[in-house]
Amino acid sequence: MSSELRTRTIVGILLVFLASAGLYFGGFFFWLLLVIAGVLMQGEWADLAGATPEHRRLSMFAVSVPLALLCPLAAGVSWTAFTLMVAAFFFVALITRSLRLAMGVFYVCVPVMALIFLRQQEPDNFGLLLAFWALALVWATDIGAYFSGRAIGGPKLAPRVSPSKTWAGLGGGVLAALVLGFVLHRFAGLPIQLAAASGLLAVAAQLGDLLESAMKRRAGVKDSGSLLPGHGGVMDRLDGVATAAPLAALLYLFLVFS
Repeated sequence: MSSELRTRTIVGILLVFLASAGLYFGGFFFWLLLVIAGVLMQGEWADLAGATPEHRRLSMFAVSVPLALLCPLAAGVSWTAFTLMVAAFFFVALITRSLRLAMGVFYVCVPVMALIFLRQQEPDNFGLLLAFWALALVWATDIGAYFSGRAIGGPKLAPRVSPSKTWAGLGGGVLAALVLGFVLHRFAGLPIQLAAASGLLAVAAQLGDLLESAMKRRAGVKDSGSLLPGHGGVMDRLDGVATAAPLAALLYLFLVFS
């Protein structure tokens, strides 16, 4: 095994361990992990948006306010936290005169709020299941897309944005997400409606991947950052979660109120 592959494997195992521990314990620990990831993602978003170092720091401070309020010891998932999120967006937009930089506030805060919302559902094991579903289907989508894309190939999905992605890969990712959804329904009690919607979330995850790829191409970089050896930046690992998690929370809300 090469040193690069060894490093990538070790970091990957550590990331899986942290994510699993955060999901299992929930509450403050889960919030803390998400906040750290969120602030780091805002910094990477700022770099991709071409922000100055001063505006980068300002946006990271701004995004930390609504993220802090999401703490279960504070307001938690609430209209107050959402209002502060909107306020942080306008603050960054007005001070920096950059709508692109300000959009990072929503890119970071909305999925964090969605994951905390799903994890806090009662009973605790059901909240764990919902949050695991929202995260694991993104991993399943990536794995399914990778192997089906390499095995089948064919027409490119978005050649100007991400030359390596194919329609076959998208189909494989959707199939893998659906398989995961129905396995969780059969053996863990995930509502059948959510299991059936897993394919839709797989598409959302792929769109999140394409969004980040477009930003990286515009910025002329290969990775969103270098914090995670062998993996790039935090955004490189969570780009699909950023778009799939909010949709997962919306689908659950629709199920509850329907």
